[in-house]
Amino acid sequence: MKAQQQKGQKTENKEQQREASKNKRKIDVDLLQEEIGHNSDVQFRDFFLGCTNIKASLIYIIGLADKDLIDRHIMPSLMKRFFDLDEVEKVALPSFIKDNVLSISDVKEETSINEVVSKILSGSAVLLIHGLPSVLILGTEKLKTRTIEEPISEAVVRGPRIGFTESLDDNTSILRGYEHIEKLSFVPFQVGKRAKRNLVVAYVEEITNRELVEEVEKRIKKIDIDNVPESGYVEQLIEDNYLSPFPQLQSTERPDRVVAALMEGRVAILLEGTPFALIAPVTFSMMLQSPEDYYERWIAGTFIRLLRYCAVFLALFTPALYIAFISFHPGLIPTKLAVSIISTRSGVPFPSLIEALFLEIAIEILREAGLRLPKPIGPAMGIVGGLIIGEAAVQAGIVSPILVIVVALTAISSFTIPQYNAGIPVRILRFGAMLCAAILGLYGVILFFLFLISHVVKLKSFGVPYLSPAVPYRLSEWKDLMIRMPLMIMKKRPKMMNPKDSTREN
Repeated sequence: MKAQQQKGQKTENKEQQREASKNKRKIDVDLLQEEIGHNSDVQFRDFFLGCTNIKASLIYIIGLADKDLIDRHIMPSLMKRFFDLDEVEKVALPSFIKDNVLSISDVKEETSINEVVSKILSGSAVLLIHGLPSVLILGTEKLKTRTIEEPISEAVVRGPRIGFTESLDDNTSILRGYEHIEKLSFVPFQVGKRAKRNLVVAYVEEITNRELVEEVEKRIKKIDIDNVPESGYVEQLIEDNYLSPFPQLQSTERPDRVVAALMEGRVAILLEGTPFALIAPVTFSMMLQSPEDYYERWIAGTFIRLLRYCAVFLALFTPALYIAFISFHPGLIPTKLAVSIISTRSGVPFPSLIEALFLEIAIEILREAGLRLPKPIGPAMGIVGGLIIGEAAVQAGIVSPILVIVVALTAISSFTIPQYNAGIPVRILRFGAMLCAAILGLYGVILFFLFLISHVVKLKSFGVPYLSPAVPYRLSEWKDLMIRMPLMIMKKRPKMMNPKDSTREN
């Protein structure tokens, strides 16, 4: 083991020495050819600068760099006689070209070969003047992105029908222009060791607690991974408890949800290449809330929200209660209903746990299949498949008709959760509740519930209790928990966020 560790350390030291020696070398065409010249999409355009004998090269990636910008503005400016270069020292040429020749806005000088290669692979063009140690990085990125559309993963009943895209610049501009928030700050980061991606932490400076921002930034800086292809990686690497089934950051495609969170003193994380933004910290109640709760009048918003809480309870415990009552406590069922259930189960050869597991697993498989199939086929297959399997299972005597009703009610209840990833823990924990019910009946269901509550009570998201404001108890903040009081009453921001400005209306 020690020999392997020493071997690994030697390899790492050699890699560091190689990188250090590479950075010490002067940047020239040969070095760039050695690094990226073997790629067929890398373009090396050699020319003479300003009608002189000073040789230069422009290096860029075909397809990532804006070729029209290069052909129309950059190359003509560099090749025409723009000044008497005899009066300019060659060492000062990069600064002179940056300040007097190039008309594009994004230009900076660079001497690190690693940074130069990274910028070329990101879509920038590099102007290299032969014989000089520094180069100019030209902002010519032109990535192909889709247009701003309605969010796909979150249904919009009422509200703005715009969603985030894969372009980080588009997403930050959406937040900037959505409600023209004053003091909205964007802190840039780069994540990924080998494949670097831009990341932005957004917060409102006059509202958000500075300690929260610093904690988020500290965790992002600790991310040490080769590649971060999606914000789900960031979520898993910065969350408090990776063993918990509950999400400790909220992912969303909806800008209005992000803006509402920012105005409460929360922090948003946006990553290049994904339309899903992250919100931190979060609570359990946030997972059951939707922006439409606030767009409708408070009575309708409260009614719908209470329905969601009831639906989550049904989605989590209905199959377990069925197993407990059938197997352990049939005396608690009304007599006529008990007789009806017994008559329908007379031909079923399996115990209640087995038939419930069979039907629940079948429904989960159908749900996943419908999600992965093409859109025109998926919903139809899920509905037809569920009907056929349920009817066939009843006709074959594998399951009882009452269980089909129970499983259907469970599946429909789980669909009321506004976000897909928030419903996954309920679907997983349902099987744990069923096993506990099969072992100890109602006592098992109660013990499972107590265990679940004890876990959620201890869970935190960036220092904020997951069950807040229920635990710790803050009655003043229950105006926006299970009920949604009128907007004119909710004048205070959540105390759990410790905002700089606690009043919504000044």
